[in-house]
Amino acid sequence: MTESTNSPMRLLVVEDEALLRWALVETLTAAGHEVIQAGDAASARRMIAEQAAPLDAVLLDFRLPDSDDLGLLADIRRLSPPSAVVMMTAYGTQEMLDGARALGVYDILSKPFDVRDVPPLLAAARRSRAT
Repeated sequence: MTESTNSPMRLLVVEDEALLRWALVETLTAAGHEVIQAGDAASARRMIAEQAAPLDAVLLDFRLPDSDDLGLLADIRRLSPPSAVVMMTAYGTQEMLDGARALGVYDILSKPFDVRDVPPLLAAARRSRAT
């Protein structure tokens, strides 16, 4: 079964920059999705662990106040294997990109990006996990 871009998703946005996090949450909520948010790695881990069912997708910033490596991504993969993950970064070294892909990231957005591109990207990421 293929789900459309408009099919509601349960999402987590992990971004420490408040204005960008707000813009992403507003955009995704306006698109009909249920969105929870975290501003740091500790909150993201807690929110994922507290979910009764896996999230459809996680939009994850690479650099957070308490995380600047792929440790949080590895934890997300362990805590919620079915969840699709799209990363965001302004600091994408080849080593980081390769490591993120090895951990199953669907895509990596280079900052800055247009927030309107995010809902269809997350829908595609979710579809990729369903196959």
